[in-house]
Amino acid sequence: MNLVRALPRVGRDDGTFIYLKGVSMNDNRESGTNSTRREFLKTTAAAGTALAANLTMLANVHAAGNEAIKVGLVGCGGRGTGAADNCLHSAPNVRIVAMGDVFPDHLEGSRARLRDLAANDAKVKELGNSVDVPDDRCFIGFDAYEKVAHSDVDYVILATPPGFRPMMIEAVIRAGKNLFAEKPVGVDGPGIRKVLAAYKEAEKKNLSVVAGTQRRHQAGYLDAMKRIHDGAIGPITAGRCYWNQGSLWVKPRQPEWSDMEWQVRNWLYFTWLSGDHICEQHVHNLDVLNWAIGHHPIRAVGMGGRQVRIGKEYGNIFDHFAIDYEYPNGVHVMSMCRQIVGCENNVTEELVGAKGFCHLDNRDAGNSYVIRGETNWHREPHNEVDPYVQEHTDLIASIRSGKPVNELRNVAQSTLTAIMGRMSAYTGKAVTWDQALNSKETQLPAKLAWTSLPVAPVAVPGKTRLT
Repeated sequence: MNLVRALPRVGRDDGTFIYLKGVSMNDNRESGTNSTRREFLKTTAAAGTALAANLTMLANVHAAGNEAIKVGLVGCGGRGTGAADNCLHSAPNVRIVAMGDVFPDHLEGSRARLRDLAANDAKVKELGNSVDVPDDRCFIGFDAYEKVAHSDVDYVILATPPGFRPMMIEAVIRAGKNLFAEKPVGVDGPGIRKVLAAYKEAEKKNLSVVAGTQRRHQAGYLDAMKRIHDGAIGPITAGRCYWNQGSLWVKPRQPEWSDMEWQVRNWLYFTWLSGDHICEQHVHNLDVLNWAIGHHPIRAVGMGGRQVRIGKEYGNIFDHFAIDYEYPNGVHVMSMCRQIVGCENNVTEELVGAKGFCHLDNRDAGNSYVIRGETNWHREPHNEVDPYVQEHTDLIASIRSGKPVNELRNVAQSTLTAIMGRMSAYTGKAVTWDQALNSKETQLPAKLAWTSLPVAPVAVPGKTRLT
């Protein structure tokens, strides 16, 4: 009997949008406020050099070894299936061997798609990659991630809704497995503290962790950042970043669904699952600003609201945000994100320096990477390696070479940058980095079960309180 078909058939779209694409508190804290820009840039430069070498010398990436890499997938929706697809295209001798999800029909659908890919995709076949996931390595339920992490895998792909990620990251690192974690890596301060503790544990265990902030593996961004850090626009004095687009998918509620199932199926629209779209989506742009400046912000003052998407089907999140982030040395960044149909779209990052200006836009083929300053520079994005594939290439290369990379701290700080902006917009108050990091507000429900779960009220600036 097919294990998956024997289970109750329920469904979910764990996938995302444009790209294919209780919990115990851990008291380990790491504010990051003592890290210097010089230390950050030194680390970034070293990482950038290594990644640039991978991008330009793909034929030699696996010189250190070509042993089989066994991969487990947790979260089998669109993004998870897409990440596994990217992994199968990234390097030779890769095997998907275990899968887990809370919904069996999602796991079964993903397994079928990946098997078809392995059987029919010319590139995957050329690389000698495979999908070997029998029923006894298919795990269903809220504890499926534990079972995948403790199976015979070399690394785990985590592509579940962000609210679940801190406990799952902790479990994967505890099990001694390398990790690919989609972004963001949490939705609240307690979750980020857990992730920062996992970062330290991964360092001790010499594990590699790569995050789904794929711009850090994209040739044009790496080239631009090297120039910025080498002084092409001088010291950064200001920045701005945007993710403004239309609305996204909704799964109509079915009579047989519990509150929990309805919310997990529509995870984008509930703060406890997604962190709101400033966290789930705009984190990409905020990560670029942190990367360029060499530090996380120290304070945020923001606004936002729920003006157009006001129906119950849209849960309790906002549809627009605008945040003023303050960084050390008086540097301010204007952040804007919106998900409203019929408005001006914009997905870019821009940096202003004492000697010039940088515009980054990986969606505009005519004006993608531009520096205007003492020496002008423009890079077209043609023929770039897909960064969604490259991030897995880099992770596998680090595992095979025995030279770990660990991006968990960077993505945790970028995630907390988004969280503090959301906290400010929800409350109407200024929020400092330490307030966000040390917040006691836990979004994840105390019990994960297919039962009733009231929707938290929509935040009201001036009335909603910081905790």
